[in-house]
Amino acid sequence: MPSDILFLLAPGFEDPAYPGTRFYCEHCAQFEGVLGYFPQVARGLEVRRIAWQRPRAEVVALVGEQHQSLPLVVLGDGSDDHGCATGSHEGRRFIRGKDDIARWLSARFGIAAPHP
Repeated sequence: MPSDILFLLAPGFEDPAYPGTRFYCEHCAQFEGVLGYFPQVARGLEVRRIAWQRPRAEVVALVGEQHQSLPLVVLGDGSDDHGCATGSHEGRRFIRGKDDIARWLSARFGIAAPHP
């Protein structure tokens, strides 16, 4: 795998539990903001915005079915995890959770960190 991949949910999805309402993922929206604030992050990652419905085949193929919650970073071969990796699947490391992803983005790209 050539690069780090940030998986985000595409906005405007529907959840059958709430008919007639469209949603966005607030944690994914946080990272959309980071991409806008810091263009070097957007240029330094592959960003994939995918559908809300499960199974999320594109994610499952990389990190397994049990790790398809988003947002998620899948680290490229040889990429420094800066101590933020939260798991691995078949030798492929990944980072789950908004706090760990934010910490990694700050370390990887030298950008500001979120205020606590």
